Amino acid sequence: MPGTGSGERPHLLHLHSTFDAGGKERRSTSLINRFGKALEHSIVSAQPGALGARAQLDPGLAVHFPSGFPPLAGRFGVRRLQTLARAMQGFDLILTYNWGAMDAAMAHALFAPTLGLAPLIHHEDGFNADEAQRLKSTRNWYRRVALARASALIVPSRQLERVALDVWHQPAARVHRIGNGIPVKDYAPARSKRVRPDALPRVVKRPGEKWLGTLAGLRPVKALPRLVRAFQALPEEWQLVIVGEGPEREAILAEAMRLEIGHRVHLPGHVAKPAEATALFDMFALSSDSEQFPLSVVEAMASGLAVASPAVGDVADIVSAENAPFIVPPGDEAALGAALLRLAQDETLRRRVGAANQLRAREQFDEAAMAAQHAALYAAVLGRPAFP
Repeated sequence: MPGTGSGERPHLLHLHSTFDAGGKERRSTSLINRFGKALEHSIVSAQPGALGARAQLDPGLAVHFPSGFPPLAGRFGVRRLQTLARAMQGFDLILTYNWGAMDAAMAHALFAPTLGLAPLIHHEDGFNADEAQRLKSTRNWYRRVALARASALIVPSRQLERVALDVWHQPAARVHRIGNGIPVKDYAPARSKRVRPDALPRVVKRPGEKWLGTLAGLRPVKALPRLVRAFQALPEEWQLVIVGEGPEREAILAEAMRLEIGHRVHLPGHVAKPAEATALFDMFALSSDSEQFPLSVVEAMASGLAVASPAVGDVADIVSAENAPFIVPPGDEAALGAALLRLAQDETLRRRVGAANQLRAREQFDEAAMAAQHAALYAAVLGRPAFP
């Protein structure tokens, strides 16, 4: 399935571990939207049918979802990788994302010279539950080999930068740390006040209620049943609203029912505009076993929310100094619950911490800077002066 690259408008091939709505996908769609009509894109998901982020793309852009593309994941075999490499022919730039697309990077490493493949840039955003506590040595070796011909490796966090350099032994010149960003203006207080109490599907914010919210793919690495348990001691007026989709939905609901708080735990599903969710939240929480530079934390900060979270990835560096006491040791459920309870019981404290977070988000994490860094790197690898 050759591409149609090398024309006036560069054609980028995006090979994702999944293209369901999540932080990585929100960043990718934001960049595509910002690049506008200057580029053409083809997007493939390693998980067939996992294309929920498609709805976040602006209409009218040249974005394709090719059918019949070889599976990105499967049993290792030279013939299979060669077939995958042939499918990558004809594009101007190949972008791979996370472990789920690492076979594509390996195919590129093995066959790029003989098949004349375009340059490849790999984006690594973190690890699933099977590597949340400890990286697998076989995967570390595989990554080293697969990234041998990559033109660049983009990571969002200091922690991943250290892993890339020290564990995967990537050359320093190849590794680029670009922090995640969001359109901060979309989370401005004036816009938030216009959000209706029934803006989210299947749940309405009633008078007198307070919402503890999170934005997350419902996957094991997000440890959302832990968040349900940490939430249970909050006063009765507090509701837990978990925005996102994924395979852990039933496990989360089952834990809420076991604790007899099912009436206070709500899973509205995917929300196309995260700002509409965070505008209704009174406090934000993360419970993940592994993160790197979670967009959801920056979105909560831009909305003026206090954040309770384990100190995973760069979270402790992302939040304001005022928020630091509510970043707890990873996996410490009791400490997370205590942080939530302290914030829930003190509205003045929540507002003060939230205001400091909002200021930091405005000053440090607007997506314009992130997009400019990506655009400059992509253009440099393509040998072009700049785009769009």
